[in-house]
Amino acid sequence: MSWLECRLGDIIELKYGKGLPERKRVPGNVPVYGSGGIVGMHKEALVAGPGIILGRKGSVGSVYYEKNDFFPIDTVYYVLNDSENSDFRFLYYLLLYLPLETLNSDAAVPGLNRETALRQKISIPDLPIQRKTASILSAYDDLIENNQRRIALLEHAARLLYKEWFVHLRFPGHEHVKIIDGVPGGWEKTNLGTALTLQRGFDLPVEARKAGSIPIYASTGVHGYHDVAKVEGPGVVTGRSGSLGTVIYVTDSFWPLNTTLWVKEFKRVSPIFAYHLLLGLKLEQYDGGAAVPTLNRNDVHRIDVLIPSYRVINLFSETVTPFYQQISKFKKYSDKLKEARDLILPRLMNGEIVV
Repeated sequence: MSWLECRLGDIIELKYGKGLPERKRVPGNVPVYGSGGIVGMHKEALVAGPGIILGRKGSVGSVYYEKNDFFPIDTVYYVLNDSENSDFRFLYYLLLYLPLETLNSDAAVPGLNRETALRQKISIPDLPIQRKTASILSAYDDLIENNQRRIALLEHAARLLYKEWFVHLRFPGHEHVKIIDGVPGGWEKTNLGTALTLQRGFDLPVEARKAGSIPIYASTGVHGYHDVAKVEGPGVVTGRSGSLGTVIYVTDSFWPLNTTLWVKEFKRVSPIFAYHLLLGLKLEQYDGGAAVPTLNRNDVHRIDVLIPSYRVINLFSETVTPFYQQISKFKKYSDKLKEARDLILPRLMNGEIVV
């Protein structure tokens, strides 16, 4: 087996993404990629898939593979499938393998310099070995993708039910409930703070984290693991600083970082209902930060909401809880698959495992 010694720039070209502020996005089915992954959807694509997305600002060195057309924004680079001498999926795994996250060249905002990245020395096998390597690793990712599709279907079903019951007010027994000024009998129009209490998350520097299975949540999702939980699940987390609008339902115990707000008290709602309620508020519109996007919990507590009767909330929770139990199982299975893939990845990429 022969390996080619070269530089990363000899086999790929890093192209810059394009600015697309949220206010200019038109609803559609094209994924919009930032350095943290998919950050929204848009009507038109900038790039025809497949493509590889590489974090340039913020989450330096993050790598994503997109089969379909997509829109990479200006916090990322992207790579096209335009090389006849390399397997494109292999290039994706090569970028995952390289320690690009260590190449941060900006003291203030994490940034990946394109020329620095392209100068990295690499060693790659011939094309048949690239294809075999990619095939082995893709088997894990195909299973993960299948789990993600199942999760999306379950989430969609729960959201449709929430919309049917609490937006269109076609909840069980609605035919026998009198509605006055848009408020069904037994329901109340009040502020969010009456229904639940949001609390700022907790500091946990990287150097203080210990190996464990407790998920650590940042404003966009899981940001590592720890051996101790700060909050007992189930719970709800949303972004407080940096990235706003993401709302996450957490089934097990967890640690919310200080870039998040978490629901400390479910006064008149269940955790699952609170998750859907916050999701529907589109919290990104309440940005109160001058420089960095920031969500003030006191402002959120003042938002007017419609709180259903305990009976309807409990019935909704009982109906969709099995959905989220399945979602939790799929997520845990995907985590194990990713862990297994990441264990074998370096051994394949450095030739320790011969294929």
